[in-house]
Amino acid sequence: MKNSIVRLRSRRAGVALAGGAVVLTTVPAAAFALDDSGSAPARHVSGDAAAPGRGTVVSATRVAHMTGAQTGAYLKDIDDAFASPRPRNGVDAYSVVYRTITPTGRPTTASGIVALPATAPGTAVRAVSFAHGTLASRKDAGATAEDGQGRVAAVYYAAAGYAGVAPDYLGLGLGPGPHPYMHSASEASASLDMLRAARTVAGSHGVRFQPRVAVTGFSQGGVAAMALGRELGRGADPSLRLGPIASVSGPFDLRRAQLPASLSPTTTLAPKASVFYLSYVTVAWKHGFGLYRSPSEVFNAPYDSIVEGLFDGSKNEATEILPKLPDTPEQLLTPAYRKRLARPSGTLLKAIRSSDGTCDWRPDVPVRLFAGSGDEQVAYANTLSCARALRAHGARPQVVDYGPESRHMGSLRRGVPDILRWLRRTR
Repeated sequence: MKNSIVRLRSRRAGVALAGGAVVLTTVPAAAFALDDSGSAPARHVSGDAAAPGRGTVVSATRVAHMTGAQTGAYLKDIDDAFASPRPRNGVDAYSVVYRTITPTGRPTTASGIVALPATAPGTAVRAVSFAHGTLASRKDAGATAEDGQGRVAAVYYAAAGYAGVAPDYLGLGLGPGPHPYMHSASEASASLDMLRAARTVAGSHGVRFQPRVAVTGFSQGGVAAMALGRELGRGADPSLRLGPIASVSGPFDLRRAQLPASLSPTTTLAPKASVFYLSYVTVAWKHGFGLYRSPSEVFNAPYDSIVEGLFDGSKNEATEILPKLPDTPEQLLTPAYRKRLARPSGTLLKAIRSSDGTCDWRPDVPVRLFAGSGDEQVAYANTLSCARALRAHGARPQVVDYGPESRHMGSLRRGVPDILRWLRRTR
C-alpha cells in the first residue's frame, strides 16, 4: 500500500467483492444507490427542508452493502492491518448530508459516513465517532471516496459491531465552502451534528445508539476528537453522553510543539510534510482570520502566486499539490513570516489558539493517547503536551508510544485496531 501523507488508499481502484455484484462505489449523495433488495431506487432519510435544526438529515444514500465476508475483503484490500481483529459483521454504509453551522454560527451543511452493523431491529449499539486526518481535496473525504480514512474507519468499527460515524468536517466531501483547517471549534460542531444525524439515520434502520459515544481521531482528527469530547463532556447534547476518548498522533500544540519542530533547523520532521501543512494552515488562516493581505507577505516567490490555488479543495495532495511545493519551509516562507511563527502575536496568535487548547479540560472517562516518537509529520511532543494538560486538570490519560521506528501513517494503521481492542475492554 502507498504511504501517503494524509490518505489511506486501496490496492486497486474499485472493490468487486465475491458473492454478488459490485456493491461498493464512490457516488455523490444524491446519486443512484441500491435499496435493501439490491435494486433501485435509493433509500433516503429526509429532514424537514424548512427546519434550521443542527444535525437534521438532508439526505442519506447507501454507498455500501456488504456481508461479513465482503467487509473483511474490503478492509484487507485497503490494508492488512484492518483485517485484525477479524471483522465479523455485515455492514451498510451511508453517505449523509446534514445541517450544521459555520465558524461564525451561520447555517450550512456538511457530510460524513454512517456505517451500521447488520443486526436485529431494535438492537442498541455503541457509536464510535472517528475524525479523519488532513485532507486537501474534498473528494477524498469519506462521503465521496471508498478508500477515504473516514469510510474505512467507519466500516472497520461497524464490522466489529459498533456504529461507525465519520464526519468530513466543513468544506470537505459534499459540504460547501473552504475547509477551515485546524479550527477546533468547527471540527467539534460539525462532529457533534454528525452524531445527531447519524442517530437519525440509524433509527430509520432500526438501530439505536447506546447512551455513551466513543470518540476517536487521527492526526488533525485527534484534535477534533478531543474538541468533540469536551463538548460532549459539557453536556452539549443530553442524549449523547461521552464515552472513552482515544486519539492517534494529534497536533495538539501548534504553538509550543508542532510549529517549533517544523521550523527548527535540526528537526526530525520530514521537511516536505512540514511544507505541506504550513502551506495549508496559512491559507486557511487567511480565509478564517485575514492573516495577510498579499500572499507575498508569507510565501516567497514563486510560491506566493500558486499556493492559494493549490488549496482550493479540488486538488490531490500527492499528484497536484506536493510536486508544486518546495522542499523546505525556508524556501516556502518569507523570513518575516517565519519570525512571526516563532513568536506569534495578534491575529496569528488568535489563529493558532483556534486549534490549540483542546486538552485543557478534565475528561471523566478513560483517555488513551496513541503516537509514535519517530513520527516524521506530527511531532511526538504534541502528545506529551496534551497528556500534561489533561493531567494538570486532574485527568489520567494513558500514553502509548509506538516507538522511534513508527511513522505517521504507521501510527494510524496500528492505532485504529488498537483502539478497537481497547474499546472492547472499556466502558
